[in-house]
Amino acid sequence: MPQPHNGKPHMSTNTNATTAGDVSLVIGSGSVKCAAAIGVVKALNAEGIGIDRVVGCSAGAVIGSLVAMGFSAEKVQQISVHMMGQEVTSQRNLMGRLQALAPRLFGFSLDKFALTDDKTLMSRLHQYFGKMKIEDAPIPLHITATDFSNGDLVEMSSGNLVEAIRASIALPYIFTPVRREGKLLIDGYLSDPLPVSVAMKHGAGVIVAVGFESVYQEKIASVDRYAFQLSSILSNNLLKSRLAFHSIAHHSEVLTIIPEFKQRIRLFDTAKIPYIIDEGERAAVEQMPYLRQLLGEQHG
Repeated sequence: MPQPHNGKPHMSTNTNATTAGDVSLVIGSGSVKCAAAIGVVKALNAEGIGIDRVVGCSAGAVIGSLVAMGFSAEKVQQISVHMMGQEVTSQRNLMGRLQALAPRLFGFSLDKFALTDDKTLMSRLHQYFGKMKIEDAPIPLHITATDFSNGDLVEMSSGNLVEAIRASIALPYIFTPVRREGKLLIDGYLSDPLPVSVAMKHGAGVIVAVGFESVYQEKIASVDRYAFQLSSILSNNLLKSRLAFHSIAHHSEVLTIIPEFKQRIRLFDTAKIPYIIDEGERAAVEQMPYLRQLLGEQHG
């Protein structure tokens, strides 16, 4: 399993940074688009701006964990391609599909219901994170999921990292929920696709929030695509409402970066990750003067 060099971070260290103690990075849900956060981190590094806390949701939990654990930008890009390809959802869960079609005949279990098998996903999570714990991260790390029983946001700041990431990306219908500490957890985007509130809770000075609009399906010809379309509608509407709230209540401390992609990017379009990273970096560079202003106000 790859390990950060000497256990210290490469991408987002505070060492010699001009703004240590000020910046929290929040990476929202967005499937393969979350790779744009790699470009954002590269832009911050180029400016000597350190990251003191990372919050990740859904696929953002994968990228955020890699950043917090100290993998280099090149390694995060490589792992992202491997982790976010179509093949992680290509294995069908036959029993789950039978449960959906005939629950009286085959029974129905919340813990076991999904339309796809997660063996490939889990294999890759273990390959890169092994037995790491969240608290092992050189940069404080928080991963979010959603409590299935009531829809509340669940913050995970300690314990098994693979389990936490798996809970955060437990997209309904696609992957089974995860039981953790007595709660049944599903994808974090359902409670907040860009969980800025977690960084606020921990006293962040300035929050760099990297968010994404979910892809709408051009053609819906399967149950999987139908589920993806429903989740996109929900996620995008929730993202807009949350951003509106934070803009009114906490505008001065939140810098929101939502990259605009001229190319259409599908859910598992890993071939476009280099382009996605470049667009994330470009969007961050454009916001850098305002970020400098915010940091100056924090130190003023």
